[in-house]
Amino acid sequence: MTERRSAFAVDRRGFIRLVGATTAGWITLGATSDRMRIVASLTALPLDDELTRRSMIDSATSRLGGLVVGLRQRGWVEGVNFRLELRSTFGAPDRLKAAIQELLDLKPDVILTGSTIETAAVLAATKTIPIVFATANDPVGNGFVASLAHPGGNVTGFTNSTAEMGGKWLQLIREAVPDVARVGILFNPATTPRGGRFFLESIEQEAAACGVSAIPAPVDAPAEIDEAIRRISEPPKAAMVALVDSFLVVNRKAVVAAADKYRVPTIYPFHYFMDAGGLMSYGPTLEVRSADYVDLILRGTKAGDLPVQSPRKYELLINRTVARTLGLTLPFTLLARADEIRE
Repeated sequence: MTERRSAFAVDRRGFIRLVGATTAGWITLGATSDRMRIVASLTALPLDDELTRRSMIDSATSRLGGLVVGLRQRGWVEGVNFRLELRSTFGAPDRLKAAIQELLDLKPDVILTGSTIETAAVLAATKTIPIVFATANDPVGNGFVASLAHPGGNVTGFTNSTAEMGGKWLQLIREAVPDVARVGILFNPATTPRGGRFFLESIEQEAAACGVSAIPAPVDAPAEIDEAIRRISEPPKAAMVALVDSFLVVNRKAVVAAADKYRVPTIYPFHYFMDAGGLMSYGPTLEVRSADYVDLILRGTKAGDLPVQSPRKYELLINRTVARTLGLTLPFTLLARADEIRE
């Protein structure tokens, strides 16, 4: 663990800029100076993963970098009046409990989680330390909060999808592949909301309405991804929907590679998959708003008094080069609605 912490500190030197930060400066901004506050963050991604590194860039649009920038704007300067501690489960269930315990031992003032699975595990471990989930699906159904408007307890945060998104993904992939007869639904039951049912119900309803077969394709380990997608690729004409799932994000390169290998047109829930060479994605526009809530909590607001917020905008990304590789002629009506077209 010492080596991982040291490596993380070295990686982040480039984006933590404390030059010009003075005690007078941050007191003027309203931050308290009584003690060093600890903001803890838990991720399933390895600390050397590309997405982890990108999240630490000093930018308002990166997850941790945006948090640091946002807190700085509110008077919290890392190394002066707060410290950011990051731990990874490395995508392994057996590492989750140990990573959480490491964070709890630090006695943090707030814990920032990155997925539904992490939030559930942290909430099971503490009912007192404030928790802010950066992304979560169905926080009410998962028992995280009593309601979106009045969470209660010690947790709040931001949702990234609704159950109806499943049907929307199916509509979009059908527009890209009009002659599709079967749609495989890729997910890990252990890491996607309600074991997949959160999205599957709307997908199955849409599939029934348009005469397409929806075929669940659960996977439990990285080694199963290739075979699952190979089965989906079998005739008749098939496409695929990848669900919101931290397991699939961790293994996004393997998923995209198999979809390419077996020529399965696939729609993904996040732009991360597009960066790995995916065909198209539809999901919430990345907005880093966690600094708002972390700031309020550090100043004494109860997490349960802060309403859960939903995405303000969704974006459609399409890679036309990948489409041509798959032999797809994308309709103009679909391309015209894209927020970004990649070549």
